[in-house]
Amino acid sequence: MRIKPFPEVCIACGLCTVWCRVEHSESRSIYKAFKTGAPETVSCVRVEQDGPLSFAVQCRHCEEPICAYACITGAMSKDPITGVVTVDRSKCIGCGTCVLMCPNGTVSLDERSGRAAVKCDLCSARGFPSCVEHCPNDALLLEDELGDV
Repeated sequence: MRIKPFPEVCIACGLCTVWCRVEHSESRSIYKAFKTGAPETVSCVRVEQDGPLSFAVQCRHCEEPICAYACITGAMSKDPITGVVTVDRSKCIGCGTCVLMCPNGTVSLDERSGRAAVKCDLCSARGFPSCVEHCPNDALLLEDELGDV
């Protein structure tokens, strides 16, 4: 499974980044996630823009995840059933090898702690990616290896 971007309809509104931050916040509330004094959250998606062209960039959950193969602690792995590449933050030491190896530039270190890798997990805990659900122009689509989901 992976998220497919559609640059031709993306309007660079940034709602994908907002809802990703909400989903990864402690409260999971749009109101509380951005409230002054709330624990800072991270977004696992960023919007790239070049003139009129824009699109969301997040982990592509590669068939051959070089980031996971390079992980020296085994913190990053790919689920053999779903194909989702995840990070076990309790095992991650923040060495950054996965960041260097990711061909798409979608893995980063958590700026809050500087210790653990952060990447899109397709919102596995909620069952459907928040960025896809809240994109106003349907510029993101969750697809499996065979096509649309």
